[in-house]
Amino acid sequence: MDFSPLVNSVMSVYAYIVPLIVIIAVMKTAWFKGVLGEFLVNIFIKLLLDKRKYHLIKNVTLPTADGSTQIDHIIVSEFGIFVIETKNMKGWIFGSESQKQWTQKIFKHSSKFQNPLHQNYKHVKVLSSCLDINENTLFSVIAFVGDSTFKTPMPDNVTNAGGLVRYITSKKELILSQLEIKNILLKIESGRLSPSIKVHRAHVEHVKEIKQKKISEQSCPKCGSNMVIRTARKGVNAGNKFWGCTQFPQCKGVTSHVKDA
Repeated sequence: MDFSPLVNSVMSVYAYIVPLIVIIAVMKTAWFKGVLGEFLVNIFIKLLLDKRKYHLIKNVTLPTADGSTQIDHIIVSEFGIFVIETKNMKGWIFGSESQKQWTQKIFKHSSKFQNPLHQNYKHVKVLSSCLDINENTLFSVIAFVGDSTFKTPMPDNVTNAGGLVRYITSKKELILSQLEIKNILLKIESGRLSPSIKVHRAHVEHVKEIKQKKISEQSCPKCGSNMVIRTARKGVNAGNKFWGCTQFPQCKGVTSHVKDA
């Protein structure tokens, strides 16, 4: 019996299934979620802000004393410079301006993540230094995209993608002249590290070093033992990395999920 038609049929099915599995796996990664979040914010900015007044620069990697820092979006306008950090998350979001960590809750599962305002504060400081400009000229903005809901009152500069535009356009005071805007754009372009795979990898390695350095600083909130990075195997966060107690299973203390910067 000739099994060639059956084999060809099976191979044809695999030719579709394997790429689909790969695509689904990529879509679940933190990298893809970050890229998608930045893309959605780009769309809102380009469609809803006047390009003649608001000048967008994306994915700016700036050198720092200990490595580099990466800013998702910078908008330069006569009303100031907006430094935007994008968060693509789902579930309920709890936090306040002063808390070091915020909470993400999806059904019965809760996880911690770094206060994005604190994260973006470094971006503002570095950009202010690079431009040699007063920090009062810069506005830190956190834009959440995805199916997330704020369950605690948030500052005006923490918003969703739609609210991002409202916040930016709420600034009416003229701060920068056209000449100053031109000079700032030139400084950012000349001061940023050239966008490349090499630069991105170097930044990723720098972030990993920072995370590894913090390992010794992590302590279990339940028993005080050291924490290690583990990978969730079940539930809505399957595949995600998190800080877990070294005394597991005797102690099930967990702090936060490990996210890319």
